[in-house]
Amino acid sequence: MKYKLDVHTHSVASGHAYSTIEEMARFAAQKGLEILGITEHAPGIPGTCDPIYFRNLHVVPRQLFGVRLLLGAELNILDVNGTLDLDEHYYRMLDLRIAGIHSLCWHGGTREQNTAGVVAAIRNPWTHIISHPGDGTALLDFLPIVLASKECHTLLEINNSSLNPVRHKEAARDNNLEILRLCRQYEVPVILGSDAHISYSIANYDFILPLLNEAEFPQGLILNDKPQEFLDYLSL
Repeated sequence: MKYKLDVHTHSVASGHAYSTIEEMARFAAQKGLEILGITEHAPGIPGTCDPIYFRNLHVVPRQLFGVRLLLGAELNILDVNGTLDLDEHYYRMLDLRIAGIHSLCWHGGTREQNTAGVVAAIRNPWTHIISHPGDGTALLDFLPIVLASKECHTLLEINNSSLNPVRHKEAARDNNLEILRLCRQYEVPVILGSDAHISYSIANYDFILPLLNEAEFPQGLILNDKPQEFLDYLSL
């Protein structure tokens, strides 16, 4: 597969990442990407950018080195109600809105309650992508999540970083396999995300590839080589 996009990455603005927007765009161009999403952590993560950062994104060019930039946020799903940590005022300023559970600001409950919270975030009309739903931070039932994803055209991400052994996400492999198998069964497209926190990790999906093979996941349901289909699916 010739990857043409990676839409879950972080720059120095996220506080614990190590490359500038310019460095990331330049590396994406060197890798032949057409679209790069830079989605800084929203305020629920300690040390990340202040909300004023998102208000000023209009100053950044949306084309650099021949790469289209989608500048947005990785919002935090805060609770079992699917509450996100920015509001509609900020959503309107973002090209791309990812939402995910992070242990530093997640207030969960039972498996059923956690699942309801993720489904609520999927059904939020501002949400484009659910980041690393399979990383094991919260116990989840994946069938309702996959079906809601299909209904709402909210993409589920298969996250490369959470599969890295150094992260010690013991449940990530089996969870992501289950997501892939359900998405294959119900013909639901997915997005691969590097979750790069430095430019050199952009469009690196090495930990995902064995799972795609094991799940016999069809290339036609992976949108990373289909820029226009990706944009159309999310109505961007």
